Amino acid sequence: MFLTRFRVNTARAGARRLLSSPQLLHGAVMASFAEPPPSVPSVAAGPAPRVLWRIDHNSRSEVLLYLVSPQRPDVTHLVEQAGWPTTGGWQTFDYGAFLAGIAAGSTFAFRLTANPVHSIRRNPDEPIKRTAHLTQHHQAAWLLKQQQRSGFTVVEKAPDRRLLPEGDEHELVVHRQQSVSFGKNDRVKAGRHTVTLVTATYDGRLRVTDPDALRRTLTAGLGKAKAYGCGLMTLAPVRG
Repeated sequence: MFLTRFRVNTARAGARRLLSSPQLLHGAVMASFAEPPPSVPSVAAGPAPRVLWRIDHNSRSEVLLYLVSPQRPDVTHLVEQAGWPTTGGWQTFDYGAFLAGIAAGSTFAFRLTANPVHSIRRNPDEPIKRTAHLTQHHQAAWLLKQQQRSGFTVVEKAPDRRLLPEGDEHELVVHRQQSVSFGKNDRVKAGRHTVTLVTATYDGRLRVTDPDALRRTLTAGLGKAKAYGCGLMTLAPVRG
């Protein structure tokens, strides 16, 4: 597995065009591989590794594309279209050693952009419909429900550090909630339709409970809309 970081030059028209459409950026990401990445079948041990990507808006001038993939990517086309062709490039790291070193009980800072959804029906006669969580409270609750199967628990705050009597028990911040719409070709209906995604970014601290399950989460993604910039969780050492 490989982890790639690419800084986007937001002053370029090509960068702004890509950032405006998860569909276009998905195509640009997949064009980073000479051979089509392997399909993503379900296997007995869980989902197989796949291509995942995420855009981090750290500031107006610092926008980063993170990419996790089974194959080493070549993002020269992104540098030419949305980077600094003569002075900037990208960094690709061997992700395998980091993944192998994940151990139960370890604590990490994490970031995740996800599509927090649930399936509901308003009455028994209606089909089940996938619906996005829209409030910060429900979006946080969605992530907490993923903990056990995903190999981690979000660290709980000490009681004296909680600012609210309810809803502030965890080292977790939900931010950058947004709704994005884009056109997508429909192969079945031979036309285009509009896709709308609600996304949220999560920052926090987690403790590893099941290293194998967490490795699957990091390489196969968490939640829906993985092709469109959702599901990629990254970890960093906890400082202080």
